[in-house]
Amino acid sequence: MRRSDGRTVGPSDCIHVWMVITGVLLPSLSPTVRLSGQAVDRTKAPAFPPPPALKLPAVQTATLPNGLELAVVEMHKVPVVDVQIVLDAGAARDPADLPGLATFTATMLQQGAGRRGALDIADEAAFLGAQLNSAASYDAATVSLHVPKRRLEPALDLLADVVLRPAFADSEVARQRELRRAQIVQLADNPVAIAGIAFSAIVYGRSHPYGRPLNGTETSTASLSRDRVAEFYRATYRPNAARVLITGDVTLAEVRRLLTARLGGWERGPVATLAEAAAPAAAARTVYLVDKPGAAQSVIRIGHVGVARATPDYFALQVLNTILGGAFTSRLNQNLRETHGYTYGAFSQFSTGRLAGPFVASASVVTAKTDSSLIEFLKELRRIRDEPVPDPELAKAKAYITLGLPADFETTGAAAARFRELLVYGLPLDYFAHYADRINAVTAADVQRVARQHIDPDHFDIVVVGDKSQIEAGIKALSEGPIVYRDLWGQEVK
Repeated sequence: MRRSDGRTVGPSDCIHVWMVITGVLLPSLSPTVRLSGQAVDRTKAPAFPPPPALKLPAVQTATLPNGLELAVVEMHKVPVVDVQIVLDAGAARDPADLPGLATFTATMLQQGAGRRGALDIADEAAFLGAQLNSAASYDAATVSLHVPKRRLEPALDLLADVVLRPAFADSEVARQRELRRAQIVQLADNPVAIAGIAFSAIVYGRSHPYGRPLNGTETSTASLSRDRVAEFYRATYRPNAARVLITGDVTLAEVRRLLTARLGGWERGPVATLAEAAAPAAAARTVYLVDKPGAAQSVIRIGHVGVARATPDYFALQVLNTILGGAFTSRLNQNLRETHGYTYGAFSQFSTGRLAGPFVASASVVTAKTDSSLIEFLKELRRIRDEPVPDPELAKAKAYITLGLPADFETTGAAAARFRELLVYGLPLDYFAHYADRINAVTAADVQRVARQHIDPDHFDIVVVGDKSQIEAGIKALSEGPIVYRDLWGQEVK
């Protein structure tokens, strides 16, 4: 490009013109520059100031005359509301002979209620711009609603029908029962699902609630009937065994008025105390092999009974697990994925519940490297117990947890999910206000102490789902324990 005087305009001229127009001065290319009279060394990463304190809205409470407890978290930036009804109706209450009853009952709530059929409920939720869901975990059943504020009242009418007046029509029970049966049949083709079901059954046994499959078996599904569902509903869906969490653009007074009109007539009733269930005594380390002929990968689960959510070691365990396998940069993933290339991801978790949940380390690995992967898993699980955690690694883990905490409260839905923990596990209402401080108080000695106390390699249940003909010999050669053969449901194969 040429100027009018005949000179050629090059890139440097263009940059100079841009700098003059915008007023930008580019720093020199030397490693040290001066900003506001202070020398800045660009060869070093800048030091970050301490993060601002997490400021959360208060949890306000009230109780309706029928015993229904309300918890309200005001968040007025966006005109939306999340409502969650949390009931003591989780799968831990399933009869031993009918696993899957709690989750099936929760599913049936939306399959017809009041004067509405299943399609009417779905259509009205869509018309209101609402999301309506019902589900159950081991510890609780939850009916949730996400809706724009201007549609809150009709949406609450719909929610009240679903919770208080489910129809449990025989035709819908039969339809949902057949859908569930088909889903259970499909599990046999999913090695990851097989590993999860078998691991729980092996660790806990069928006499413990956590040892039974959440959605039941083919046999138990066939036994689901309207009478069994209605009986479970009457025994557990009571206001005195429920709590309501409302998060979003509302006030406590407004919530009290709206829910009194819709849920105030919900009748109290006796709800049996959830029986304590003792975990089985730990056995010597054993490898449980579930044969999946032709499997492209081997799915590994290693662990044992862990801790309940109420454990005083909870915060130290969160730091421990972040170092071990709770993040992408944790030891297990760096070892098995980044260093060795055995897997796309290797992780660990303490699944804390109302009862002592499992500790598990897991990965799906290349079939030919199943034995090598077990070696690396066990090496890391022993190292976290035997060697003190270096200070930089400890600081990184604590920063990972505390700096990620604000994101859990950015939206009404995300905040509701975290605040729901307070209701399910009976935690103090100001629990999250002190969360970061308690994480930051964890020391390297704390991490090693809880690792030695809650990770026990001598009593691991090692579950491997894979092609027996390809992996059995390598696993035997490790001599990490006897090999026992199990099926999809964790039962012994004779």
